[in-house]
Amino acid sequence: MPHTIAVLGGDQTGQELLEQALRVLARDVIGVELELQPFDLSLENRRATENRVVTEAAAAMVACGYGIKAATVTPEQRGDVGSPNAILREQVGGRVIVRTGRRIPGVAPLGGVSAPISVVRMAVDDAYGATEWREGSGDAEIAYRTEKVTRATCRMVAEFAFQQAERTHARVFGGPKFTVSPVYEGMFKEEMDAAALRHPETGYEPQLIDATYALLLSQDGDPLVIPALNRDGDCLSDFVLGLFGSIAGAESILLGFDGDGTTPTVVMTEAPHGTAPGLQGRNVANPMAMILAGASLLGFIPDRACRTASRAIYEAVFETVRAGIRTADLGGTALTDEFTAAVIERVRGKLEVWDSLGVE
Repeated sequence: MPHTIAVLGGDQTGQELLEQALRVLARDVIGVELELQPFDLSLENRRATENRVVTEAAAAMVACGYGIKAATVTPEQRGDVGSPNAILREQVGGRVIVRTGRRIPGVAPLGGVSAPISVVRMAVDDAYGATEWREGSGDAEIAYRTEKVTRATCRMVAEFAFQQAERTHARVFGGPKFTVSPVYEGMFKEEMDAAALRHPETGYEPQLIDATYALLLSQDGDPLVIPALNRDGDCLSDFVLGLFGSIAGAESILLGFDGDGTTPTVVMTEAPHGTAPGLQGRNVANPMAMILAGASLLGFIPDRACRTASRAIYEAVFETVRAGIRTADLGGTALTDEFTAAVIERVRGKLEVWDSLGVE
């Protein structure tokens, strides 16, 4: 029986790169039959359907458990359809976002980093969606904001951070500023400590958020996983990806949970970049992150063939870059479809060799 994946189309170069990723996920490449359910989340169709297509895509992901999304345009005008991401997160129960920075062959990292760094952050609450208001006037005017976090979300982020660390042989590092905010941010620290007790074999090195930033510049050894509040994680993700010199080697993962919050029920992957309208139609954009989003999604499907294909795609992408086949943003001359074709060739070769050797 094929595995069903909701495919959420997007705008401009975002849609073009999604199409490249789907080339890699074809059955004649990875040897796995996938049933792809397409949804057109382009700005034009979101307006035409008054965002109904977004809710339909969310329902499909809840039903099948998996989705891959292209970058979409968010209109600036009030009263327009807005960004689909908030709707998707709410309707699929998205509570955790994961982004991983990795060393890209030929791209010089900053601060001496070399091992992968994953930021596991809240996808809801905290500073985003907070109620804000002002009182008074002149120099006496005061701005207020109410924020919240729930223990359930704190637990989900902390638990998945340790699960991610186990999968990647990393240590859990960093944390909130609980010394200044023992009630609000302290709740998150409590759940990090509790998760550490549930995973005693996983390295755990809690740090305050400001120390985390400073110490990341001198981390060059083991892989790290950093659990974070929503806004801290948003900032940390940009910082971490920047340390590796390019966001091309990273994918973004949204995880939805229900029940006890330990196992994701919905996984949606995408590239962390935008729609790059200036590159549309030129066949020069880098498809790495979108291809890695497909590889990541396969890795969550509980099927040996899918996980083997996931590994093959990850390895093929970085081997392609190492071989000197790079798009212009990485200093190369390869076109978008040429890079994808080189990845496909390597994926096929790996899977053929592994099959002949009985590698699982």
